[in-house]
Amino acid sequence: MNAPRKILGIPPNAWAVNADFADLTRPPLEPRPITLKADTKTLRLDLAKTAMLVIDMQNDFCHPDGWLAHIGVDISPARTPIAPLQGVLPVLRSAQVPVLWVNWGNRPDLLNISAGLRHVYNSSGEGVGLGDPLPANGAPVLIKDSWAAAVVDELKPEPEDICVDKYRMSGFWDTPLDSILKNLGRTTLLFGGVNADQCVMATLQDANFLGYDCILVKDCTATTSPDYCWQATLYNVNQCFGFATDSCAILDAIKAETPLS
Repeated sequence: MNAPRKILGIPPNAWAVNADFADLTRPPLEPRPITLKADTKTLRLDLAKTAMLVIDMQNDFCHPDGWLAHIGVDISPARTPIAPLQGVLPVLRSAQVPVLWVNWGNRPDLLNISAGLRHVYNSSGEGVGLGDPLPANGAPVLIKDSWAAAVVDELKPEPEDICVDKYRMSGFWDTPLDSILKNLGRTTLLFGGVNADQCVMATLQDANFLGYDCILVKDCTATTSPDYCWQATLYNVNQCFGFATDSCAILDAIKAETPLS
């Protein structure tokens, strides 16, 4: 029992084993509690059980040469989360909060994308839709590893960050996101990205349905939809699916109660 043991898995979902012994107790990570101001009440949460999900901050949604801009969408609102994310992500990383980039990254052959889904994004069949080359640079729309699907340069993921490809509005549908979060022992999720009323909201709702505690970070989230869509998103998050706060409140909470390394 005292012999050297190898760790299998990722703490806190890990065993310690050797040839004769397996420790299944899964010791928890050391708690790092903070008190966070949200719209509807004050929250007590544990940074050791928290992760940050950044959704769809990609060239196709946020760059002037990307897909949405090409089809005539004003993408300036989609760029507003960039500066707040630049401020809060390094602090979260320093506090050992994992940052997960949950992005559209389709197969080049689109074999897992239905006709109905392709119709949503190219209703006439004659425009630039999923997988089609962008006129500005030829990058295929939302195809994994293309410029179009890459995170905008201002928010380059760090090596320790985790990237998850998604294929629908929800980041949980047909992806490993739930398994990754469970292995990391993360039960509280912070949400940012675009569009608030579409991919962010769909992912947040599914997280709520799966039992996660959900916190929308308002200034790290935006939408190119009309303002009433943003207002409805905030209402539904606070009423049904979790809580809403902003990056300043997160920074203040970490500074006040958690020593940074």
